Amino acid sequence: MTYVEDFAPGENVLPPRAWLDDDAARVALSGDWSFRLSPSVADAPDDLKDPDTSGWDTLAVPGHWQLSGYGAPAYTNIVYPFPLEPPYVPTDNPTGDYVRTVAVPASFAGSRIVLRFEGVDSRFAVWANGSFVGWSSGSRLPSEFDLTSLVTPGSDAQIAVRVHQWSAGSYVEDQDMWWLSGIFREVNLLALRPGAASDVFVHSSYADGVGTLRVDADVAGVVDVPELGLSFATGDSVTAPVEPWSAESPRLYDGVLRTDGGEVRLRIGFRTIAIVDGVFTVNGNRVLFNGVNRHEFHPERGRTLTEQDMLDDVLIMKRAGMNAVRTSHYPPHPYFLSLCDEYGLYVVDECDLETHGFGYEPQPPNLPNPVMDPRWRDDLVTRMQRMVQRDKNHPSIVIWSLGNECGMGENLKAMYDAAKAIDPSRPVHYERDTEAEFVDIYSRMYTDPAGCAEIGADTSKYRNLPFILCEYGHAMGNGPGGLLDYREVFEKYPRCQGGFIWEFIDHGLRTTIDGREVYAYGGDFGETIHDGNFVCDGLLFPDRTPSPGMLEFSKVIEPLRIVADGKGGVTVTNHYEVLDTSHLTFRVVVEVEGSQVSSEVLTVPPIAPGETVSLELPYDGSQPETWATISAELGASTAWADAGHRIAWGQVRLDEPVAAVAAAGSPAEVSADVQGISFGTVSSARIEVWRAPIDNDAQPGVADAWREEGLHRVQHRVVSAGERDGAWEVVTRTAPPALQWGLRSTWRFVAVDGGVQLELNVVPEGLFPEVLPRLGITFEVPKVDRVEWFGTGPNEAYVDTQEAAAVGKYTSTVADLQTPYVRPQENGHRIDTRWATLDTLRIDAVGTLFGLTVRDWTTQDLETATHTADLTPRDRTFVTLDLAQTGVGTAACGPALPNRDKLHTAPATLVLRFTQ
Repeated sequence: MTYVEDFAPGENVLPPRAWLDDDAARVALSGDWSFRLSPSVADAPDDLKDPDTSGWDTLAVPGHWQLSGYGAPAYTNIVYPFPLEPPYVPTDNPTGDYVRTVAVPASFAGSRIVLRFEGVDSRFAVWANGSFVGWSSGSRLPSEFDLTSLVTPGSDAQIAVRVHQWSAGSYVEDQDMWWLSGIFREVNLLALRPGAASDVFVHSSYADGVGTLRVDADVAGVVDVPELGLSFATGDSVTAPVEPWSAESPRLYDGVLRTDGGEVRLRIGFRTIAIVDGVFTVNGNRVLFNGVNRHEFHPERGRTLTEQDMLDDVLIMKRAGMNAVRTSHYPPHPYFLSLCDEYGLYVVDECDLETHGFGYEPQPPNLPNPVMDPRWRDDLVTRMQRMVQRDKNHPSIVIWSLGNECGMGENLKAMYDAAKAIDPSRPVHYERDTEAEFVDIYSRMYTDPAGCAEIGADTSKYRNLPFILCEYGHAMGNGPGGLLDYREVFEKYPRCQGGFIWEFIDHGLRTTIDGREVYAYGGDFGETIHDGNFVCDGLLFPDRTPSPGMLEFSKVIEPLRIVADGKGGVTVTNHYEVLDTSHLTFRVVVEVEGSQVSSEVLTVPPIAPGETVSLELPYDGSQPETWATISAELGASTAWADAGHRIAWGQVRLDEPVAAVAAAGSPAEVSADVQGISFGTVSSARIEVWRAPIDNDAQPGVADAWREEGLHRVQHRVVSAGERDGAWEVVTRTAPPALQWGLRSTWRFVAVDGGVQLELNVVPEGLFPEVLPRLGITFEVPKVDRVEWFGTGPNEAYVDTQEAAAVGKYTSTVADLQTPYVRPQENGHRIDTRWATLDTLRIDAVGTLFGLTVRDWTTQDLETATHTADLTPRDRTFVTLDLAQTGVGTAACGPALPNRDKLHTAPATLVLRFTQ
């Protein structure tokens, strides 16, 4: 058995240490390397002692070889793409050889020369000037090798690296992402001078306005913090009045450690983590995690990110109101953590570990999960030590996590003990410790709000530990819905301290299929085993533009709650952890039927955290559809957003709604035939009950149940048509073949000034299904370019995703009304529309509001497309006006849609006016 299939973590790897911002000399080895890919370990020539690279290709480092045309990406969520027989891996094991010559500076003389890899997937071995150096595993963890005796300062050195796609380490890196290989993070050649600190541990705490600081180092020295007037020896504890660090107020102090051999720059944040009466606190304040799970991903570079990519992610999170990130399911690039320190995000730093494909606690004759198998213990414990040692100096990290979805086993307890031995100051998380046997934080995934409330209400359960949802609100496709229900639980029960949306970004890889650019998902690269578009379940699309789900989450987690008080005013509640509202400007805009009539700044005294104030709104509400929108904006620019950036908002309707009266008139001119009902520019109108299944319909089998009810293939029959009681009345029956149910619809048309009024009554008959995907009418009109509407917007909204929908008047092209989910599905619905104009056609709600959807393609086109590029605009425009639609939920990976948000089959009425 070679090192490729060894249970050990590595050979000749230097002990782990902190990631430092020091003055050690270094040579960056990013750039072009000579590269050769062999189909297997056996086929890889044994020539790295003296390789002839004249016929090799060139490959950029950092990067993944599959994204440069060598092999292909593959995606699985849980299952392994190879047989389970640890530690063995397939003979078909692509092996990449990298070779580069580096000029070792003469100034490196007298220093310890170290070769550092920040990340290599999955296992690799190193040669220097023909000599074997060692090997390492742990793809998302750093590895360092001592080359001092193998290279000569002032001369060239040849570095050779052999990387294997599969290894024993692959069994513990089953992390629901693309399988991608190579040297994907930076490589550096370092010169560690004698007398220079190579490992530093900053211990900084806070209480009652005073910070306590101690800096430990492997070399004695002096620490200076000029802003605090501190100068002290390593190992000594000192105190000073300080401002504390928190996600809302990430105060950092610059320090420097000086030793005889050099300097280490320090970024010091004073904060104390404690669990008090079952509540997780930072500096004595309860924390509510409004967080997100973040994989490292770029649509062209995979897990190779630039510093700008990482900054973009942090800025997106901050601007959206997030305050926390879980590094699912491995330690991120250390630069990202530095950004979290600087900009203010709480971090759950997770070890590079997942073994989901083995199942949780499998019993014989099934193989044991690696966390149960003592042969893996050294590797798993070492992985935890490497993460904690690398990242221990980041104040943003408030929780360590052992890994993800590995079941339970003694190896996890050993990892916990190893973390605590290094750093007892931070609590340790692990979700699969379902009975809270040893963890410090109790955690679950995808528990419904009622289940969360049950945990919150009973402090006798799970050792009264703080409770978080490490994953919830699965953001796959159209969704997540129902987030408001979670917020209400988190705010009601102190022990329920929020959670982390799954996940930040869709992992769609930009590629070309049949000459069209698409974002690829599982199966698009010919994988024989894959999990389809389950890799696309983020709040951001692959290009980092926000989905409607991101906008909904951002609204739900706003730090201020601005709601109507029932008396014509609003209440404003401050849910910040430490900030009052003095940094915010409050503005009110009043609109009548979508047109602005006033705008002014409100005078609001500073609101302390946890406090509520009432504001009067002395505006005229005598006109119909008078709405006041109150916004809280940044009064001055911050590091993460410009002045004027909106932090929170709320709307209040100032008028009293008046019941609409249907118009009387004479029978309208209408035709009804096999194509449907037509009048004016409207053609082929018929009842619609089907929607192109969203991922939350398709994954849990909801759509399959709907298909069993025939909802996807209903037929339409004209029962009668003619003049009756002053209207032209058409009776239709909409029903599926082979089944004994239908919807009997009575369409009554009367002519009104400039158009037609429709009164539609729908009555279910027979053994009808309990729930419908939607209920409305669909029709065609001549090609439309722009749509204007008065209702909710500007983005799509459904019954359980309408927190971010503001009532107003909006305009858009038809193309921009579509939401480009990576796998096409129902989208673009605008709930509670009052009226809409499609070029010259105007549609008004008379009484009950309608949901508006306008597309350049049919529902069938949408359903059969596999990528957005498959959707080709037709020469007509297709409109759906819904009485209602079933909510979207999060059932693709989460609780079933609550009964409240389902569209239950029942008699329904809709009145609409169509005018030209």
